[in-house]
Amino acid sequence: MEDEFYRIKRLPPYVIAEVNAMRHAARQAGRDIIDLGMGNPDLPPPTHVIDKLCEVARKEDAHGYSASSGIPGIRRAQANYYGRRFNVDLDPETEVVMTMGSKEGLASLATAITAPGDVVLAPNPSYPIHTFGFIIAGATIRSVPTTPDERYWESLDRAMAFTVPRPSILIVNYPSNPTAETVDLAFYERLVAWAKENKVWILSDLAYSELYFDGNPTRSILEVPGAKDVAVEFTSMSKTFSMAGWRVGFAVGNAKLIAALKRVKSYLDYGAFTPIQAAACAALNGPQDIVEKNRALYQKRRDVMVEAFGRAGWDIPSPKASMFAWAPLPPALKEMGSLEFSKQLLTEAEVAVAPGVGYGEDGEGYVRIAMVENEQRLRQAARNIKRFLVSKGVNTPAG
Repeated sequence: MEDEFYRIKRLPPYVIAEVNAMRHAARQAGRDIIDLGMGNPDLPPPTHVIDKLCEVARKEDAHGYSASSGIPGIRRAQANYYGRRFNVDLDPETEVVMTMGSKEGLASLATAITAPGDVVLAPNPSYPIHTFGFIIAGATIRSVPTTPDERYWESLDRAMAFTVPRPSILIVNYPSNPTAETVDLAFYERLVAWAKENKVWILSDLAYSELYFDGNPTRSILEVPGAKDVAVEFTSMSKTFSMAGWRVGFAVGNAKLIAALKRVKSYLDYGAFTPIQAAACAALNGPQDIVEKNRALYQKRRDVMVEAFGRAGWDIPSPKASMFAWAPLPPALKEMGSLEFSKQLLTEAEVAVAPGVGYGEDGEGYVRIAMVENEQRLRQAARNIKRFLVSKGVNTPAG
């Protein structure tokens, strides 16, 4: 018997898990770790959503198997959200499917549409499921840059010209996890035209659709006329409504891809717990003030973090969207590498961040900082970081 199974051999050690294990051990030892590593919202969902969950959970007939693709009400609610937010028309029957978070949706679609040996274009750095969902399904990944500049388009054209077999799928994720970069509608218009010309499916991950800052709403690829011919888009309620553990997401768009996803999911699962689906309907259909409130809160955290870390001697670019900052290592410590820097920051400053190399080789030299602690804790993190930098001989601002 071989030592390892075929698919397991294709998965490298999860670098981020190494730092997570160290963080867990430190907390077990009683240390006060300020955790900016995982994008795990620290805010509660709206009260009316929890009330609906409890109400439906008390019904005797609510505990059987649910609908794998989502109950009709939740698919209608998601279609209505796209209509309100993006002015996009969706058929709840053929163009919307509920997923157990966008992560499961991407992995299940990869299983549905990928044959061993297919080539998939994925950003580097990227959220791990954007590559490993397809690697598990047997695909080969060809990396393209995450930054949406001219180098991005040159990379796409090179991939089509020189890759055998020709790539058949492209993953995009804006606002980006981990880099927090954003795009405008013109980018999506160019991308849809490129995909049609090259006969490539586009899978857009829009998990951070509502966490945008400075009054600049994120755009959907489906706003582009004809985008549904080539694209599906994934969204999630995890960040928008602080419902990460509920595992509620959606895929919408191209009917052929949605049908393939529904078919695979019908073999794999019976859908989310019905009370969770009913409560998710309440979130989508009910008052939306929580969305604006969360957005304002994350923007304030961003401003506090960028200012406080800057005063501590670590300059961080201000993210335009998402709940993350993509921070270059302090120049004096760049040689340390992102994994070692993250380990030392955890051990010596009691601040957990995610090493950039965990998101792909092009993430080296950066760490991802999640804005999931309150302003007071962010300021405490900055004080700890300043002491850490001083201990390493880094010149920090006076005061």
